Amino acid sequence: MALVALAWCEPGVLRAADRAILPTSFAGWSQSEAKGSAEAALADAANAVAIKEYGFQKFESASYRRDDNRMTVKAIRFADASGAYGAFTFYKQPEMLAEKIGDQGASLNNRILFYRGNVLVQATIERLTAMSAADLRQLSERIPLPEGPARNPPTLPQYLPRKGYVSLSAKFALGPTALAAAGSLIPVEQIGFGSSAEVVEGKYTTAKGTATVEIIAYPTPQIAVERLRAFSGLQQNPAASGDASLAGPLRMKRSGPLVVAVAGQITDDEANRWLSNINYDADVTWNENTNFDKKDNVANLLVNLIFLILILIAFALVIGIAFGGVRILMKRLYPGRIFDRAENAEIIQLKIGRGDKTERQHL
Repeated sequence: MALVALAWCEPGVLRAADRAILPTSFAGWSQSEAKGSAEAALADAANAVAIKEYGFQKFESASYRRDDNRMTVKAIRFADASGAYGAFTFYKQPEMLAEKIGDQGASLNNRILFYRGNVLVQATIERLTAMSAADLRQLSERIPLPEGPARNPPTLPQYLPRKGYVSLSAKFALGPTALAAAGSLIPVEQIGFGSSAEVVEGKYTTAKGTATVEIIAYPTPQIAVERLRAFSGLQQNPAASGDASLAGPLRMKRSGPLVVAVAGQITDDEANRWLSNINYDADVTWNENTNFDKKDNVANLLVNLIFLILILIAFALVIGIAFGGVRILMKRLYPGRIFDRAENAEIIQLKIGRGDKTERQHL
């Protein structure tokens, strides 16, 4: 499944100042034409619903030239990195080869697909060279990253077992349309995407053939318990009978807010071993921008307070030494005239009482 050719249409056209995804030049490639839109149907008319499920925001298309070679680049920006990763798994094909471009990449002949941050990019190069991969790495570095937690990749794919995993077979879905296109062990209408469910699945090679592991993440363990109870009557998904890796008896379990399902050409022992190895591990991640900078850092505040106290102490010492030094200096220059009292200073004492009189004493 590939990104379709982008159409140009006057409605929804982005202004030149709004085109900030693709750079004007990189690695000697110069942009010759650029256009874009905020309409998902113009990015991919056949899969507009699916990319909206991933959080589509806008897309751009640009042509580049370097010497006599040409490159066409199409980029789609999503709300966060989860959407970009999901769209990457949606568009990548089993026959593609893995590439180290961006956060993850894949290629098929002269077409390269990769994502970085919250942006999915497809590049088509007219003539591949030994430096094409390096050029695209420079392109990925020029793509702006989102701020805050929007750049964090999804954690759910990390729960997929590694042993026996078929490279680039993972599919990550945030809605029913994308999951239906990938194929699901559990009927899509029963997943419960209305509860903000996320689904990841991967293909695996087994002693008997191929199998699929599907993991569904719900916001709370209570929702997972309820959905697992609803799935308990499923023996297998009739819609998956055409794919050997999706057909066969379903084995399921729950771990925290995760529901795990295994099916395909796999023995009971191997399925149970996979199920037992997939366990929810609570991890704390930021779900909103905390603005944790120098101004809001408590430790930084304490350090500044210590410096302020040291400065005040030093200031007091300097003032004290200066004041004492001035007194000593003035006493030496003007002895007995400014700070010293005359030796004959008088004190008048008033003795208030019957028969008491005022006395004048000389000190």
